[in-house]
Amino acid sequence: MSVLIIGLIVFLGAHSTRIFAEDWRTAQRKRLGENAWKGIYSVVSIIGFSLIVWGFGLARQEPVLLWTPPAAMRHIAALLTLIAFVLLVATYVPRNAIKSRLHHPMLLSVKLWALAHLLANGKLADVLLFGAFLAWAVACFIAAQKRDRATGAQYPAGATGATLVTVAAGAAVWAAFAFWLHGVLIGVRPFG
Repeated sequence: MSVLIIGLIVFLGAHSTRIFAEDWRTAQRKRLGENAWKGIYSVVSIIGFSLIVWGFGLARQEPVLLWTPPAAMRHIAALLTLIAFVLLVATYVPRNAIKSRLHHPMLLSVKLWALAHLLANGKLADVLLFGAFLAWAVACFIAAQKRDRATGAQYPAGATGATLVTVAAGAAVWAAFAFWLHGVLIGVRPFG
């Protein structure tokens, strides 16, 4: 479990500089240069992510069951992850109404993904992994909203076509992941 915890600290710590150390982050980007900062940030993120994957795999070998979720939670999790994938795609499709309205769809996506997995899983490693990501996404969303208010950030109006593309692409990626990739990459098939 310690490898998982270290991985979460490294990965989420690197991704929390805008929450807890915005001035330090800005100073380092200026001192090192944009490319060097991104390079260091990427290396630290990859190390943290690798530790999370390895640690979660180790923890799954000796699971500690905290509770057994009702079967209905799998269906709720499926719906929440579908919405999470649409929100994730909304981060990247220009001028969609979802991003225009919600401003930070990736953080909302992470929140829904983590919540869905907390509802559907009852092992200690699941609670650590998904609980940490949920707490991080909540804190990051609050910080992002605060930055938006401070800077008077404006988001362009969304277009219907871009929004339809966002929803369709999000649903397609969700289907591919839920019915095929989740089993291949994670070893768990949500739909049998």
